Amino acid sequence: MFFKKKEKKEYYDKENLVPILMVSICTGETVAGFEDKRNKKFNEVMLIRNDNDLKEFMKKYGLEEIPNKEY
Repeated sequence: MFFKKKEKKEYYDKENLVPILMVSICTGETVAGFEDKRNKKFNEVMLIRNDNDLKEFMKKYGLEEIPNKEY
């Protein structure tokens, strides 16, 4: 009767997309997303307001670390 909701992992194209944090120099606003290796186009996924948001993003996509941070 009471079941825990299963978390759904999202998948991304690991060969063509790179996880990146985009950080504003002026405001410090951080956005997590993926950059296409071929054309360098950035796709926003989530606004990161604190460490919990970052952990949620990483858990959602099965990431252990985000190697790139761009300003």
